Amino acid sequence: MNLKSSTKTDVNMTELVVEIDAESFEKAVEATYQRQKKNISLPGFRKGKVPRKLCERTYGENVFHEDAINAILNFELPAVLVEADLDVVDTPKVEVTAISKEDGVSLKVICVTKPEISVADYKGIEAPRVQKDVTDEEVDQQVEAMRQRNARVVSVDDRAAEMGDEVNLNFEGFFGDEAFEGGKGENYQLKLGSGQFIPGFEDQVAGHKIDEDFDVTVKFPEDYQMEDYAGKEAVFKCHINSISKEELPELDDEFVKDASEFDTVDELKADIRKKLEENAKNAADNAFENAVVVKLIDKVQDPIPHCMFEHRADSLMNQFANQLKAQGVPMDMYLQYTGMDQDSLKATYLDRAENEVKLRLALEKIAELENLSVSDEELEAEIAKLAEENNLTPEDVKKRIYTEDLRQDMLATKAMDLVRESAVATDAPEEEAAEEKTEEAATEE
Repeated sequence: MNLKSSTKTDVNMTELVVEIDAESFEKAVEATYQRQKKNISLPGFRKGKVPRKLCERTYGENVFHEDAINAILNFELPAVLVEADLDVVDTPKVEVTAISKEDGVSLKVICVTKPEISVADYKGIEAPRVQKDVTDEEVDQQVEAMRQRNARVVSVDDRAAEMGDEVNLNFEGFFGDEAFEGGKGENYQLKLGSGQFIPGFEDQVAGHKIDEDFDVTVKFPEDYQMEDYAGKEAVFKCHINSISKEELPELDDEFVKDASEFDTVDELKADIRKKLEENAKNAADNAFENAVVVKLIDKVQDPIPHCMFEHRADSLMNQFANQLKAQGVPMDMYLQYTGMDQDSLKATYLDRAENEVKLRLALEKIAELENLSVSDEELEAEIAKLAEENNLTPEDVKKRIYTEDLRQDMLATKAMDLVRESAVATDAPEEEAAEEKTEEAATEE
């Protein structure tokens, strides 16, 4: 296959003219015939014994041409693309423009190429960084959660059930005098206030004692999932078998010693505050970096072939399908449950895919502008790290991944580090800070 010309026809589009000489084409046609003849049969010939010339007379002279041309393209087109110095991002479209036994084949190959983008002002990107202060209330909430985890359940037999108690309950529901399906339970454990039952049910159980028989009257919601029950009034005949409650341990040094690695309440609270502050710092750092990334992506205004977004969306879908498979859920079942098809699911990934493609292109350009590189030693160290993390040998890792792809990923990481480290943190705009305070107040309420 010979490259005759290369012409840029549009942004990110190049048209190649290539030729397959007559001798190479004839060899490919003969090879195709030899591969396919075992499946060819004609009257008067045993299967696999039909001469090529008879096949061409019967089915047409071009019967083997398409497969022969595809075989040559699969083998030789990559080298032609290298010769033309093209970095293609989609499967080239091939059109046969001339074909004959005497002159061979002329082809037009239309290639979508990787865009050459520009990125300016990528150093010193300004973005807001807001770190939330840790309050005494938040520390106390963590301590309270720790007490909750160490609570013990004790029986209650000297009073009526209260909201927050757990009752062991027998019940049966009736519409009028007729019991309805699914309305009966025995020895059912119900925490009052949990909202497990129809609104109003748990409130009416509260106030009754062990061994007491009583009725609870409720109305099923109008939007209840069982249409026959929706909006109907029901009476549940109930009997409490037992009542229990959670008893929290006293918050003192003895509790802290039993439940943690610390000796005093003050030490425990100090450690909790330290961890909350670390979490707040990490959250602020992540939000700052995300804001920087968004601004970097916005700097990429050059036209990018849409097929790059499509391919990235396909990759994200495949990753998601593998996650579902690991959980024992086939993709077809997921689509059925969600009422989606492959196209609508893919559409949900396209925005993310576009941002990821733009970010990667920007980072690759920055790496080029900054003359960044990843040495063989750095690459080997990363391979060794991956091997250790996955309980493999470095040789195993090299068999499973394309190491040059890993090198490019590391290069993109270096570029992102450069952008992040040069970024400038600013105070949040007043309206953003006000919104943050409003959210905090709502959380505290």
